[in-house]
Amino acid sequence: MSKESKGTRKEAAEPAASTIYVGTKPSMSYVMAALFQLQQGTNTLTFKARGRAISIAVDVAEIIRNRFMKDQLAVKDVKIGTEIVGEGNDTRNVSTIEVTLERKA
Repeated sequence: MSKESKGTRKEAAEPAASTIYVGTKPSMSYVMAALFQLQQGTNTLTFKARGRAISIAVDVAEIIRNRFMKDQLAVKDVKIGTEIVGEGNDTRNVSTIEVTLERKA
């Protein structure tokens, strides 16, 4: 028998949003990682990228949405921004993007 008191039992929470950081690998590597996360039961996927990888992140989100999970995922949010990278005189601005996909109800 369990020695739990009333109110201490935690309910099973919905899986948290999965974040996939997109870099220089081929697009299909990130698509497979995303499909794996969806198969594990996550309802929200977030793709983060910066610089030249931004186009890959957008491609990955569109491949998943239109080819693999047709009519099952929707774009929930798109955030863009700028990060300052480097130190001293070597600082530069790098663009960033964060694309969030969510399962349709």
